[in-house]
Amino acid sequence: MDSGIIGKIEKARRYAEEPTRIVFTDFTVTLQGDNRPHTVTYHKGTWSCDCEFVKTHGYCSHTMALERVLGVMLPPEWREELVPA
Repeated sequence: MDSGIIGKIEKARRYAEEPTRIVFTDFTVTLQGDNRPHTVTYHKGTWSCDCEFVKTHGYCSHTMALERVLGVMLPPEWREELVPA
């Protein structure tokens, strides 16, 4: 393995150990719910889910689960609103 690749691997390891370097702005994921899979999206600070609950409340168990998983990788305004662990 050449030294350039070794350096990139080390840098990647360092980045992964500092999750605050990563801030999501947009993504789409599939979360396997108890009854069926759900599509959850995050776009510039706004969560969306294809479940019925989120339509009336603006959040659901699926969006809250992703907030917990992503933690510090969400923009600062979301970190303050995370459901306590």
